[in-house]
Amino acid sequence: MTLLLEEARSRVDELLARRQSLRTVEEKTQHALDLVQMHFECENPERIDEAIRLYTDDAHWEAPTRRISYQGPQRIKQMYLRLFASFEEFSWDPVERWGTSDRVFDDSIFRGRIISDGIEGCPLPVGSLVHIRLIHKFEITDGLISNETGYEAWLKAEDLNEVARAGHTFAYAE
Repeated sequence: MTLLLEEARSRVDELLARRQSLRTVEEKTQHALDLVQMHFECENPERIDEAIRLYTDDAHWEAPTRRISYQGPQRIKQMYLRLFASFEEFSWDPVERWGTSDRVFDDSIFRGRIISDGIEGCPLPVGSLVHIRLIHKFEITDGLISNETGYEAWLKAEDLNEVARAGHTFAYAE
């Protein structure tokens, strides 16, 4: 096991143990934010099992713009593994995150090249260099992620200049 995986496992163990002692709204809100942060840190092939431990047994994941949804941690894991294998040259840039004791919203920008057809409902063809504005809504139940919804705005990288020429300002335009 790699040092990175060992560290992730230890941090997830601590996070999960802490959920039993949360008393105040502030503690629960901080836990919700920490939970989402850890989820994103472990959202990769090597540490995906740690990310999956942060979901409830009946967790639901959906991307409404692609008309897909998955029920249960193992189905969610399978989707993530296909997704990881479908991109290269990618980056993930946070824009803003805020939350309450039972909801966290994360606004971010994903950039990458689609290299396979493993993205269910993908609106762009394989080979596209994409910029995706992502708004995630996480619902937290008993200190775990019970629902994750990803609202996605997909653009081909070459379309960003056209959007800018039309007078629109996007945080992800270069």
